[in-house]
Amino acid sequence: MKLLIFVGINVGGWAGWSLGEQFGLLTAFLCSGAGSIVGVYLSWRAARAILE
Repeated sequence: MKLLIFVGINVGGWAGWSLGEQFGLLTAFLCSGAGSIVGVYLSWRAARAILE
């Protein structure tokens, strides 16, 4: 479960950074944080579905 969440954090952060980068550094940083949160949530749900 922890590995899946770790992957979700990285993928979500990368996706957020990629989306926000075109609008500036601060926007990229904020979108990266939001993407990481979404990645944690989605990977946690996926891990629960797989393990249960």
